[in-house]
Amino acid sequence: MATEIISTGSLETEFPGDPLSDGGAAVEDGLAEVETRVCEVPADMHGWRVDRALARLIPEFSRSYLQQLMADGAVVLRDAAARKPAARIAAGDRLQVELRPTQQAQAFVAQPLSLDVVYEDAHLLVLNKPAGLVVHPAAGNWSGTLLNGLLAHHAGAASLPRAGIVHRLDKDTSGLMLVGKSRQAVEALVRAIAARDVQRQYLALAHGAWTGAPERLVDQPIGRDSHNRLRMAVMRPDATSGKTAQTTVSVLDSNPTACLVACKLHTGRTHQIRVHMSWLGHPLVGDTLYGGRALWGMGRQALHATRLRLAHPVNGQALDFQVEPPPDFCHALNESGLRYNMASLG
Repeated sequence: MATEIISTGSLETEFPGDPLSDGGAAVEDGLAEVETRVCEVPADMHGWRVDRALARLIPEFSRSYLQQLMADGAVVLRDAAARKPAARIAAGDRLQVELRPTQQAQAFVAQPLSLDVVYEDAHLLVLNKPAGLVVHPAAGNWSGTLLNGLLAHHAGAASLPRAGIVHRLDKDTSGLMLVGKSRQAVEALVRAIAARDVQRQYLALAHGAWTGAPERLVDQPIGRDSHNRLRMAVMRPDATSGKTAQTTVSVLDSNPTACLVACKLHTGRTHQIRVHMSWLGHPLVGDTLYGGRALWGMGRQALHATRLRLAHPVNGQALDFQVEPPPDFCHALNESGLRYNMASLG
């Protein structure tokens, strides 16, 4: 099958890996990384230590992390930085706290979550992430995230950067995710993703009839949209802000209204598939940020990470994981009149 190449560059272009962004979400993955929270001290906390009060008022974080924020000058009490955890507060005092995400999992508290485990051993965890689950804590989503769940899932997560998370999915993207359970595995997975040795394949339901070649290689740089910080956009070839981004898109089924495509990532830029599909004139169903519309009950972007292929990060065993799309995706697919067979994925 011939592949149409839509490119401003070349597949041979060298670029550094970006393993922590896997079509990742904008807000939780770096666009809104600082949140300022103002808390008024209630009467029953009169005379408490500052750090004790903060641990009660902001329970999403560990007490040790809040103490570190105080040492960094990120906590203000009575118009001055409150750097001494043992300082006493009074009822009616206002505490202003600048919450900053950290790369170390120890900053966050463990919260038991129901994880859909596809595979697990001493070094590797493969999960089927549901739509709606935020991967990493950040402003507006400091608790109830996958990272919080991993800290509760196994004791070793607290000693690993990001609790072993080596790549991300958007909050509203479902599907397969890799998590390292040991430092050896985390380091090996990061290297493998950067070297493009982990094959990632997605299903996407998009607007419009597919035209042109049945397989297209989109090689278009992606950068921050200068008009809307929540969006990414395809950049001009001479733009210094763009990063190389490459996606192979293959049509699986199409009708006059919509198309079902399989997308293989060669790089991992923020919102990569969503941006490239919109640029092709096929925004994803439900992806209102990039021109899509809610249809057939799909109120989120119709994107599902359906397949992962890799060598085990420790023993080298060849691994191949596939998961079916969730019910909302399947319902939209049926309503659209399109058909999908997992066996058709190459």
